[in-house]
Formats: sequence, structure tokens, C-alpha cells
Amino acid sequence: MTTEFNALLKTPCDERVQIWIIGTRDQVIHQMNEFTVKQIASDRARFTPLIPAPFEGKYMTVLVR
Repeated sequence: MTTEFNALLKTPCDERVQIWIIGTRDQVIHQMNEFTVKQIASDRARFTPLIPAPFEGKYMTVLVR
């Protein structure tokens, strides 16, 4: 979606959107890198540190936009 369409959206901007990424450690790191390369995230600092998820063998991070 381009910025011209974003201007037409009537959504409140008082809260930031969170994108949760949950998977194996390698999957999460790969997705973080992919989001950065595709400019979904402006830089890696937008992600929270990797932490263990409440699922066995899984990790998670949150992208705040």
C-alpha cells in the first residue's frame, strides 16, 4: 500500500501497532533481517530483544511500528 492510500485510512494513530514474530531462533532472526531488507522495519533497533516464547523451543520478538 502506498502512502497516498494510507492518507485515506481512518484509523487512530494514538497506539503503535505490534507485529509478533514467533519461531525457532533462526527463523525469527531470518524474519527480522527480511523485514529490514524489505524496509518493513526501518532498522533492527525497532525489534525487541529475542526472548524465549511460551512454546517449547521457540523464541519471539516484537516489531513496534
